[in-house]
Amino acid sequence: MKSVKWFKAAAVATLALATICMAGCGGGGDKKAAAPAAGKKVEYKLAYALPANHPLAKGVESFIAKVKDKTKGEVVITSFPAGQLYNDKTMNDAIMTGGVDMGLNTVGRWATIIPAMEVFDVPFVFPGYEKVDTAIDGGMGKILEEELAKKHVKVVYWADYGFVQYANNKRPIKKPEDFKGLKIRGYSELASETIKALGASPVTMGAGEVYMALQRGTIDGQSSGTSAMRDRKMYEVTKYLTITNHASPEFIVAMNDKSFAKMSEPQQKAFMEAAREVRDTLRKNAKAEDLKGLEDLKAKGMEVYVVPESEIKNWQAATKPVWDIFTKHAGEQGKKILDLCTK
Repeated sequence: MKSVKWFKAAAVATLALATICMAGCGGGGDKKAAAPAAGKKVEYKLAYALPANHPLAKGVESFIAKVKDKTKGEVVITSFPAGQLYNDKTMNDAIMTGGVDMGLNTVGRWATIIPAMEVFDVPFVFPGYEKVDTAIDGGMGKILEEELAKKHVKVVYWADYGFVQYANNKRPIKKPEDFKGLKIRGYSELASETIKALGASPVTMGAGEVYMALQRGTIDGQSSGTSAMRDRKMYEVTKYLTITNHASPEFIVAMNDKSFAKMSEPQQKAFMEAAREVRDTLRKNAKAEDLKGLEDLKAKGMEVYVVPESEIKNWQAATKPVWDIFTKHAGEQGKKILDLCTK
């Protein structure tokens, strides 16, 4: 009799233990994880390599403020500017692995993972500011966002950087032949291929290393936007500026998808609403920021040469091989994207 009672007690205990394990260990594995609770506070870290006073950096800070306001303080983002946390070379790996929640970086740095992202560095593919946004909104953006999603990365917003130019400390550059013998820093693989096509030697380094490299003579010049040149004080180490408008290296604020999933649906909605507002403001101001940067560099004493419209064809011819390199890297998807950009 005692053995029967003991057996029943043991059976009840075993059943209770199994129930607890099923509840605590996710029994019934087909059930989805519970959604984040509404109103729960979420904190993020956001890294970027640009100086804190750059227009895109100011856009990030505006985004942070808007998110806090729209979520009533539930979502708080702390920024780490000027490469404090990660530089432009190390940031993307950190985003993908969750080392940082999100970051602002040039799409050229993402091209090592998604080759089609190089399209923004294809020389002279975009004839004007509005064409960049038309291409992004016309299907190209969606294609590239879907590719990044496969890497567990969400595009929060596209940030218009404007066009890039060439600055050097050796001589005025007025035609492609003037590049011969110069060492120029390239900010991405395709930017380096463009420098090579023009007859110079490309040198790859992080953005934060460029000033010192110019000062020491490790490189003779670099390519970036006029506002970045001003904010990084390139006028102190380069004298000659050539306005080519040859590429428009778009930036993106990218986010680890698991970090994004920490927010509740209402928080996500407010978060993305803030992102769209900042994106639209940056688009509206891109050209004005480029022109302001140019005037500031002139005021600092840089000698400026603007390539005449009638001579652009010579630059296009010199850099046309870079288009072939892009399609080789990006394949059929690259050809499709080029069609979207040039139609």
